[in-house]
Formats: sequence, C-alpha cells, structure tokens
Amino acid sequence: MIGIYFSGTGNTKYCIEKFISIYDKKISAIPLEEAELAINEISSHDSLIIAYPIYYSNLPKTVRDFIIDNSHIWNGKKIFIIATMSLFSGDGAGVSARILKKYGATITGGLHIKMPDCICDVKALKRSLMQNTKLVERANNKLDIAAQKLRNGKPTQEGLSFFSHLAGLFGQRLWFFNKTRSYSDKLKIDKELCVRCGNCVMVCPMNNLSMPYEEPTVSNRCTMCYRCINQCPQKAITLLGKKVITQYTVEDFLKK
Repeated sequence: MIGIYFSGTGNTKYCIEKFISIYDKKISAIPLEEAELAINEISSHDSLIIAYPIYYSNLPKTVRDFIIDNSHIWNGKKIFIIATMSLFSGDGAGVSARILKKYGATITGGLHIKMPDCICDVKALKRSLMQNTKLVERANNKLDIAAQKLRNGKPTQEGLSFFSHLAGLFGQRLWFFNKTRSYSDKLKIDKELCVRCGNCVMVCPMNNLSMPYEEPTVSNRCTMCYRCINQCPQKAITLLGKKVITQYTVEDFLKK
C-alpha cells in the first residue's frame, strides 16, 4: 500500500501521516506535486490511500487534473480516501471516488476529517486557539479509530453514499461550481510589502509564482491551496480577501 496526498497549509499532510502511522508505519506518503514519483508508486501498488482538502465541497483543481490526466493508472486499484475540510462537504470522499470508479478503481472506504480553516485572508468562520486545538484533538481520535477499522477490514464509508452526494451538491458545490473547475487568476501580491524573499515561489505546488529580476510575478494557475499566503513572512499575498488575517500550521494547535 502507498499513500498519496495533496496538502495546502499542511492539514491534509498531517492527517494522512497520522493515519498511516497508526495503520502501518511501513507505508510512505508522497505529495502529488512529486508527480513522476507518485505515478510510479501508484502503478506498482494495488492498494492506495489518497488524501486531499475540500474546497467549496469540491476537489482542488490540481487533484482533479492529476486523476484525469493519469486515468490509465487507476484500473484495478483499491483506494481508501481521506478528505479534510473546515466545516462540511457532504461527499468530500465521493467527489474523487466517482471519477476514480470510471477509471476502474474500487473504492474501499472514505473518511472526512474536520481541521482548522486554511483560508488566511477571510474573517468568516475563524476559530479561536482553543476551538482549533479541540478540533485537532477530535481529528486525532477519529483518525485513530478509522485506521484501526481499516486494519480490521471494516473501513469507514463517509461521503460515498447517494445522500452524501446530494448534500455536497446542494450544500455548496452548485453555488460555487466555478470556483474550483478552473485555476484561479485572482492571486495578488502587494509589491510594497513584498521583500523579494522568494518563499512563495519555492512553496507553490503549481509553479504559479516567479521572481524574475526580483520582481514578484503571478500567473493564472492558482489551485487555491493558500500555501504561499500562509507562508509569506510579510503577509503580502491575498486571494479572496484584501488582508491576511491569520497564518498558522496544524502544529500550532497540538497540545505540548
């Protein structure tokens, strides 16, 4: 078995690594941006764990593209899906399961994990330090139970039913359908705040940012992962909002 994941600010990376540490410590977890390695590992394993965050009750564009562009590697694979989210997605696991099934995969189970909000430049739905700490505690407990269930041959089935599909469709996906169907060109850099450190260029999984002649430049292939916004030391980058409100990693909410 192999673990494959896409993670923006680190929530999903934390969840899949926590899950496989309980299920089987011998399993490796590979980020999707290491595409060649991920494809090779998927091709050589029969069973997979795939993890990703949910945006507006849908797949990040880069995850959808990876699945579709590599349609030939999924046939005959047994896949367990972990979907992370801030609130509720309905069918977070189901949005990839339906595509993977078309390419011949068997979906063994699904798991939904609520994690701290990664949207750094929007005030809505922000939680306190205590609330986020409790959220991560509950996530740890749920990951523990789900990993043991998978090991015992009784995987959780969250987000895979017809009613989950309806919940995801009418909960958010219909209203925000275009948000994740294409890459965004809305990412903005305040050039007066930017100190040309190049951190955003290094962390972007899409190579959407560059620094030619020490001048920050943004392209039109943002997958809305918020990685650059969360890690900009000057809070100079925004996407949906006009000002960075919070920056954190999941480690900030782990009890010492």
